[in-house]
Amino acid sequence: MHELQRSVSDFRAAYDRAPCGLFTATAGGKILQANRTFCEWLGFSATELVGHRTFLDLLTMGGKIFLQTHLSPLLQVQRSVAEVKLDMRRQDGAVVPMMVNVCRVNEGGVELDEFAVMVMGDRHKYERELVAARSRSDEALKAKETAELALRLADRRKDEFLATLAHELRTPLSAMRSAIDLLSRQQGLSADTVWPLEMLDRQLDQATRLADDLFDVSRIAEGKIEIKKTRVEIGAIIHEVIESTRARQAGSESSHEFDVRLPDDPLFLSADPVRLAQIVQNLLNNAFRYTPSGGKIGLLVTRQGDAVVITVGDSGIGISHEDLTTIFTMFAQVPSGHGRSKGGLGIGLALVRALVQLHDGQLTAASEGPGKGSTFEVRLPALRADHASSVEETRLSAANQSLSAPSKQRRVLVVDDSEDAAASLALLLQAEGHTVETASCGLDSLRVEDAFHPDAVILDLGLPDIDGTEVARRIRSRRGSDVMLIALTGWQAEVEPNPDENPFDAYFVKPANISELLDKLANKTQ
Repeated sequence: MHELQRSVSDFRAAYDRAPCGLFTATAGGKILQANRTFCEWLGFSATELVGHRTFLDLLTMGGKIFLQTHLSPLLQVQRSVAEVKLDMRRQDGAVVPMMVNVCRVNEGGVELDEFAVMVMGDRHKYERELVAARSRSDEALKAKETAELALRLADRRKDEFLATLAHELRTPLSAMRSAIDLLSRQQGLSADTVWPLEMLDRQLDQATRLADDLFDVSRIAEGKIEIKKTRVEIGAIIHEVIESTRARQAGSESSHEFDVRLPDDPLFLSADPVRLAQIVQNLLNNAFRYTPSGGKIGLLVTRQGDAVVITVGDSGIGISHEDLTTIFTMFAQVPSGHGRSKGGLGIGLALVRALVQLHDGQLTAASEGPGKGSTFEVRLPALRADHASSVEETRLSAANQSLSAPSKQRRVLVVDDSEDAAASLALLLQAEGHTVETASCGLDSLRVEDAFHPDAVILDLGLPDIDGTEVARRIRSRRGSDVMLIALTGWQAEVEPNPDENPFDAYFVKPANISELLDKLANKTQ
């Protein structure tokens, strides 16, 4: 009984507090019950309304006419009427426009009308606010879509710019590389000449790596970068990187304590050897860049469970907790406290992370804060060592084949629309004993090839009239396998043409590695 009374009390309270006016009247209009909301809207107390006034008493003259001519007949026929506007009069005489909903029910044989009313001003206010909110929401959504589109376009333009910049850098870099290699091969150079050449060589390597990174960044953004996995022994990769790093640091004005620790047993993993070396090299470059002269840099390789772990640590400028959250973001830079001289472009670590992820690995960074150094850890899936002997035999066989490659003079046609690039490469090849002709466009190259009858043609793919690939197809159709066709490209870091349509014997990315290019020419079979 007590629970029933409490339920009735709760219902009455909810009825009184309802946000709309609620009242019940007989079919004749006498008010039997009204909630507090309805009473307050009209300025009556419940006792003044209930049992003393009818619905008709509360209406204006126009409302009374509408009730008698429309609402009552409809209610009699339909048993309910919704969304009808009626003007009611407050106790003080003020007119209150109401939206009326009424339903006729039968309770114990008695016909009753149950009303739910809403002040029209409030309703219109709510409707206007709803329309305004919807309008603001639509405008915000359109603004968001416009901003997202602009951001995508900006990102695409940025990626296109980076790719174009990397491409445009490669042609002058290629000419400089050939010139430096040509000068370096001269005998009897004085110390005053050797040092500038070595300095230029180091700076050119740095510029080339920058162009490579820029190009890789654009390819990653477009989802086009690929890796060529093979079984590699991590120690061999590390040794190559260390040799390159130490050679580069030997000519640097700063000096560091560089500690390298490798496992006694070989560790194998499935990886792209070029990209793996790029990962380690970029981490070491980062460590040397942000570690003052005299600081310590360490490279540690270990086996931890099913993973090969590569750790690069330094005693350099360190990284704040805030910067650790953005360190792998493209173009992010860590404040060095030394101006921007060591800032870089902020693409190295972002590129490393992308390459590690392509190897199904993980890259993490740690630092105790500014001035306390930093540590970068790469974890890559390890392979069993049971293929060590076969991999080593394959590597040694390839090395022996390379060492035993015969050296032979060739007739070489160099085709490049950059006169400096063509001339410098031609001089370098001539210094190696080859007979060389040059051409600056596709049509010219076909005429020279027909008269010169070269053993090999080195073609820049981006020629102004006929692209290098089409030139190669025409030469191949005339000469067959009698001629070696080598492509020089400033666009593709990895070229995987369709074997059925590929006219080239080899691809080199500008600036080409001269030793590898010479080896390729030496290995041409007649």
